[in-house]
Amino acid sequence: MKKRIVPDGRKIRGRPRLIGRYVVTDPAICHGKPTFRGTRILVSHVLEQVAEGMAWDAIVTEWRGSIDKEAIAEAVRLAHRAFLDHANEYTAPEYVLERVAA
Repeated sequence: MKKRIVPDGRKIRGRPRLIGRYVVTDPAICHGKPTFRGTRILVSHVLEQVAEGMAWDAIVTEWRGSIDKEAIAEAVRLAHRAFLDHANEYTAPEYVLERVAA
């Protein structure tokens, strides 16, 4: 794979990828972590705001309209799908329930 050279002269391996309509990854932006398209707003920051119970309108306002509610909804859907796909990887053995004889 060819390396890209970004404006500051660094060579970056990999290409930008569209994960959804609003969520992208680009090795040259935020170390390749998922961001909202056309911004440097990390999806993880917005998901943390959602998890804290912040109203979506307030999130949009806080990011000065750089993202909208549809972008937040996509991030939540992607997080939901990732959780369902990988939940077993995060289950510690000491928390696995065993059947008890009745």
